[in-house]
Amino acid sequence: MDSFIAARVIHVLSIIFWIGGVAMVTTVLLPAVRQFKSKEEQVEFFEQVESRFAWQSRFTTLFAGLSGFYLVHFLNAWDRFGNADYWWMTMMVIVWVIFTLMLFIMEPLFLHKLLVKKAKAQPEKVFSMIQRMHWFLLLISVVTAGGAVAGSHGWL
Repeated sequence: MDSFIAARVIHVLSIIFWIGGVAMVTTVLLPAVRQFKSKEEQVEFFEQVESRFAWQSRFTTLFAGLSGFYLVHFLNAWDRFGNADYWWMTMMVIVWVIFTLMLFIMEPLFLHKLLVKKAKAQPEKVFSMIQRMHWFLLLISVVTAGGAVAGSHGWL
C-alpha cells in the first residue's frame, strides 16, 4: 500500500506543478509580456521563460502520466474508462495526451521554431493566439482536475 500512497503523492504534486505552471503562464506571464514596448523584448523574454518552463512541464507531465498509469493499474480501474460516472478519468488521459504531444513532439520538432519566426514578424497576433490556446488548455485542465477531485470523493 505504501507504493500506492507514494504514487498518489507524486501524481498530485506533478499535477500541481504542471497545471499551476500553465495557470501562471496564462494569467501572469503572457499578459505581462504583451505589455512590453519592444516587439523584440516580447519575443526574447517569452522565449527565455518558455524554454525553462518547457522542461518543468515535460518532467511533471511525464511523472503525472507514469504515476497515473500506476494508480489505474494498482486499482485495476481500467473498466472506469468509458464509464460516464468516471468521465474525469478519460478527460485526465485526454488532457495528458494533448500536453504530451505538444511538449514532447510538436514543440521541439517544429512548433517552437515556427512560433518564434512568426512572432518576430507579427508578435501581437502570435501572442494572442498563444494566449487563447493557453486559456483553452487551462480551462480543460481545471475542469478535469475539479472533476477528478469531486469524482474521486463520490461527488458528481
